Amino acid sequence: MKKEPQNEWSGKSRGGASGYLIFVFIIRRAGLGAAYALLSLVALYFIPFAPRATASAWQFSRHILKKGKFASALFVYRNFLNLGISLIDKTAASAGEDKKFTFEFDEPENVSEILAGNSGAVIIGAHFGNWEVGAPYFGKYGKKMRVVMMDAEYQSIKKVLQAQNRLDAFSPIPITDDSFSHIFEIRDSLGRGEYVAMQGDRLTPNGKSSEIIFMGKPALFPLGPFVLAARFGYPVIFYFAVRKGLRKYRFHFSLYEPLKRDSGVKPETDILNAYTAYLETVVAKSPEQWYNFYKFWL
Repeated sequence: MKKEPQNEWSGKSRGGASGYLIFVFIIRRAGLGAAYALLSLVALYFIPFAPRATASAWQFSRHILKKGKFASALFVYRNFLNLGISLIDKTAASAGEDKKFTFEFDEPENVSEILAGNSGAVIIGAHFGNWEVGAPYFGKYGKKMRVVMMDAEYQSIKKVLQAQNRLDAFSPIPITDDSFSHIFEIRDSLGRGEYVAMQGDRLTPNGKSSEIIFMGKPALFPLGPFVLAARFGYPVIFYFAVRKGLRKYRFHFSLYEPLKRDSGVKPETDILNAYTAYLETVVAKSPEQWYNFYKFWL
């Protein structure tokens, strides 16, 4: 295990509440098409004015994907463009326009049985694709989705939901620096048969990490989500929503299958290894939808 502070995420996503609210206004007044058109210019703006994110996307393209300079410049633009599309789409879906989207499912039978049953479940995603756009899908099971996130990020999203009168559409479990209350909330939610969703790919201040070979290079992944998943003992599902076209998404699910107890591998390490292996397969197919805009690889 090791820590490297410059690899930590600040806890706030790029754009903040103002970015969401601008697109909410445009979607309401002019529709999704106008929002996408504006986005093509906004994505260009971010290239020079978000140097840290641009450098991270460039390094990802050049050193991980092994693209040339011209292809990498195009990749950076497409990366920002896809991030903006995900923001617009999840804003539209949260505003009740999910019927304008097409959803496809890669959902094994063992996952369906758990999601349709009475047991709680830990769902681990990543800052890849557009996990929030799947909220209407989870709603069909009639269960409450609890989302674990940094408090700073939730405060931005909360302003957007208030503007749309949809605070009831989102049930967070916020993490603050000086409290462990989220652990008890997670335990109680799982005990009530709810889903607890968390992201497994960003370091946080004072959090433990583990070095994993990811897409051919060493990277640090947080141990916290996987320790919690192992300790509580509920089914663990990996979930990613990948955009396949205009307003078209494919949901990928995989149920974690634990190793035998005599394997010598700690349960949290086994979950982490299974998660990173599955995440690597989906990121390799759609790398322009990877949104970790900070120094990720060592």
